Amino acid sequence: MIYLIGAPPRCGKTTLAKRMSKKMKIPWLSCDTLDAVTQEYVSKEEWPKKYPYSFLRRKGDVKGSNDAFYNTYSPERIMSVLKKQGSAVFKTIDTVIACEIADGNDYIIEGYHIVPSFAHKMIKKYGKDNVRAVFLTKFDEYKFAKDVHKSTTPNDWLIVLTKKEETFVKVGKMVSCYSKYFEKEAQKFGLPVCNMDNHFTVQINKAIKCLIV
Repeated sequence: MIYLIGAPPRCGKTTLAKRMSKKMKIPWLSCDTLDAVTQEYVSKEEWPKKYPYSFLRRKGDVKGSNDAFYNTYSPERIMSVLKKQGSAVFKTIDTVIACEIADGNDYIIEGYHIVPSFAHKMIKKYGKDNVRAVFLTKFDEYKFAKDVHKSTTPNDWLIVLTKKEETFVKVGKMVSCYSKYFEKEAQKFGLPVCNMDNHFTVQINKAIKCLIV
């Protein structure tokens, strides 16, 4: 079985993947890794089109700063480039799924790249007996900003690259905007969604049940 976990950034995808991996003793993979690998095989001239999020993040005026990036671009714009960049990795994710199913392996794949429409396509292509998906959301930008400081992730990109407290709220607004998209699309395709704003551990357990029960 291939377990797909999709959500905007910072909604708990990695936490869910790690807990499932430990519970079920199966490997997991972040789509960020696939994203980074595929970028190595694309010319820098193609970046603005195929990897617009990475391109904008590396521009001189915002490079290395969440404060500058989220002050320069709107939540809608950031969501748009994330969606575009995510689609550039679809074929790679599909290949991983196909290989793991062919080898008879159980595998967990997580990432913002996995949007409901893509998950639905994979379920139709490989069957419900081979692919399952769940999506996570967060809508409260102020709670998001407050919870950022609870992070125990070493070298957390959001904390390390952010100097202004108000930037965390701006990131939260983008996540909230993106979550509305994920929720609407997941409901459209009849796929489960778990809201992670409150009772995080309870919702993680709920998401696990959605995938394995």
